[in-house]
Formats: sequence, structure tokens, C-alpha cells
Amino acid sequence: MSKRLLIFIVIALLVLAGCYEKSKNTTSEDEKVITEKNVSEKDDTSDAEKEESIDDLPGVPSTTEGVVNQTPGLFAGMYVEEDPWTAKMLKEMKKAPALPDNPSDEEYDQYFAYIYSLASEDFPDPQELIKKWEYAISGTPDATDDRFQFKDNYNIEIILDSSGSMNNTVNGRTQMDLAKETINNFLASVPEKASVSLRVYGHKGSGSDSDKKLSCSSIEQVYGFDTYKRDKFDQALNHFKPSGWTPIEGALKASKEAFSKYNAKNNTNLIYLVSDGIETCDGNPAEFAKTLQDSEIIPIVNVIGFNVNGEAQKQLKAVAANSDGVYTTVTSAEQLENEFNRTQEVLESWNQWKEDALYDLDGKSTDVFFDIRDFSINYDQKARAQDNRVWKIIQISTLENLITNEEEKELTKRRKDIEQLVDESLSEIESDLKNTGDKKIEEIAKEINEKYDSNVKE
Repeated sequence: MSKRLLIFIVIALLVLAGCYEKSKNTTSEDEKVITEKNVSEKDDTSDAEKEESIDDLPGVPSTTEGVVNQTPGLFAGMYVEEDPWTAKMLKEMKKAPALPDNPSDEEYDQYFAYIYSLASEDFPDPQELIKKWEYAISGTPDATDDRFQFKDNYNIEIILDSSGSMNNTVNGRTQMDLAKETINNFLASVPEKASVSLRVYGHKGSGSDSDKKLSCSSIEQVYGFDTYKRDKFDQALNHFKPSGWTPIEGALKASKEAFSKYNAKNNTNLIYLVSDGIETCDGNPAEFAKTLQDSEIIPIVNVIGFNVNGEAQKQLKAVAANSDGVYTTVTSAEQLENEFNRTQEVLESWNQWKEDALYDLDGKSTDVFFDIRDFSINYDQKARAQDNRVWKIIQISTLENLITNEEEKELTKRRKDIEQLVDESLSEIESDLKNTGDKKIEEIAKEINEKYDSNVKE
């Protein structure tokens, strides 16, 4: 081998060695960046945020009232067997600070409260059922509440949310399509002389900020007040599609103004508000609702939350409470139809109560029985779903090493405690509802008999 060739080979080896070392160092730095990025992506919640997320919780209910009034959790109504749910649940559990070594009872309680805040259900409120009975059962000329006395005229206005979120689907159909169909079926069954109206809001513009002014001012009475005419009403239903914002206060103001010609002395006035979201047009519908009962129209107000979240439910409940009305959460077309049908039964007896009062009373007593049964079934289903959700969170957290086996046992004790409370709460509510239902029926029977006796004497 020549001396020149040997020198060339040595230089080449030195160059290759240098390139290798540079490549090695670069790879190491890249891996370090990637690793740091993965750690960041895995949990980008700061310790301070974690502490805040668990410190600000309302706590686990300890009474029946607490169970009924609890805020629905992030996963309320979700099926825990679905894979996407597991991933979402783990993400939320990693936001909570880990339990310390040898946790105290208070620390266990706090950690369980976080689990419960994710899994808690939206239990039905028995007070709302009692309010419905007051309307459905007390529809006599001698009812103590003037709103429930049958008058010469019956006026119904349905206020329908037509904001963009009504495009959300339920079993393959939009909430708007389901609402339109249910409303049409309901109004088709009301007495011929009843005067009906349909008002929509948020049906113009879009959900963008640039369209907010237009959309929030889009409140329109698309039908009535008029007797129900199928062809004309179908045209009104086809006049709008969900698109924009949610001006609930503005819609209630417009409705109140439209009802102003129907004083409560000669008119039974009924308002249905159907919404799937919260006020987004800077109004305060709950505060405005107080003015409805102070007006001359004194309407019966029914507020229906259609697949609403916890925040919207809270506001809509306040609207109902402040107007001395009834609030109901529905999640399906069937449940929405049931709410309208409750009014339909009262309307059917509008002009017939004298002849059929005692007969109808027997039927209403049966309705109370089935109302309590349906309430109990709904409550129990939610109770089982909630317990299963809490159990699943604890089990998966154990498998993912977020908690130890010993911690699992302690959390499971707390899970069983709340399960027992929820079951006992249902028994307590069932008893209260039955006693209240019996009392209402007895009171109304007395009213009817007294009315009959006075007629005989005359």
C-alpha cells in the first residue's frame, strides 16, 4: 500500500468518526426534546391547577335534598363501557393531585368528592312533579290558585329555541326536527277553540360574533294567536332553521307583550319555553321571569330543558322558579312529547269538567300512581348508572396505578355509602310523593263534592 493511500484512509476514518459523534449528540438532544414534549403532553396541568380543581368541589351529598339538587357531573348520562369514555375519564383523573402516603380520612373524602363530581347524575326533582300535579289535577273552577281555574278562553304560546345547537342530533335526528314534530302533534290535539301561538328565537344569522346582534334580535311569532290549522302551521314550521344565538330574556319579553291582551280574569294563559342552552345574548331571563306572575296575564309557565348541561339547567330552573312555573329536563322526543301530553289531558277536560269531574278524578288518581312509578324507575336507573360510573372510575384508576389497592378499598367504602344514601333517598321521596298525591286527590274530591252539593241546593 502506498504512503499516499494510507494517509487518505486515515483522514477518511477521522471524518467519519466526527460525523458519527455529531450525529450521536444531535440524536441525543432530539430525543431529549421529544421526551420532554411527551411528558408535557401527558399532563400539562400545573400543581396549582390540580389543587384548585379538587379544593373547589361542592362535596358529596349527605341528605336526600343534596342528592336531588346535586350538579350533574361531566360524565352524567354517559355509558361507561364506551372506549372514548375511558380515555376522557383518565384525562380528568390525572388532573387531580395524587393521594399522599397514608392519607387521612379528610384527604380520602376530598379525593372521592372529585371522583363523584365527574360521575354524579342529574336526578329528577320531586318538587317539579308535585307542581305538575297542581296543574293537571287542580284544573277546576274552584281551584285555590287562580291560574288553574278553567276560564272562558285558553291561550297557549310555545317559545322554541332555534339557536345553532338545536342542530345537535338525538338517535340520528336533529333536536329541532324532533321538537317541531312533537309540537305539531301536540297542537293538533288541542280543543278547536283554543288559541295557539309559536314563537322562535335565534333563527337568523349564525353563531359567530359578527352575527350576534342580528341573531339576538331575531325573535319572531311565526304563528298565531289563532286556532290551530294544520297547513298554515306546517308553513310556519318550515319558515325557520336553527342557526344563531340564544336570547331567552328577549323571547320572554315578546311573549309577555303578546299576551297582554289576554288578562287572567277571562283567560287561562299557558307558556311553554323549550330550550337546549343558556342565555347567550347578555340577558337575564331568570330575573325577568319574576315579572310574569306580577302581570295581569298570570301565565302557567312550563320550562323544558332539552339535553341541557348543568349550567343551562341551573338557569332554566331559575326561570321556572321565579315565574312560579314548572321545570323539566328531557333527553328524547318521547319525554318531550310526554310533557306536552300532560297539558293535553287538561285541555281535553276544559269544557267537560262538570259532567266528568268525579270520573276524571279517578283517572287522575291513576295518573298519580303511574307518575310516581315512572319517577321511581327513572330515579333508580340514574342511581344504578351513577354507581356504575363511580365504580368504573375507581377500578380503572387502580389499573392505571393512579391509586393503590389500599386506596381503592377506602374509596370503595365511600362509594357504597353514597349508593346507600341514594337508595334511601328514593324510598323517602316515594313515600313523600304518595302522601302528597293522596292529599291532592282528597282535596280536589272535597272541592268537587262541595260544588255538587251547592248545585243540588240551587
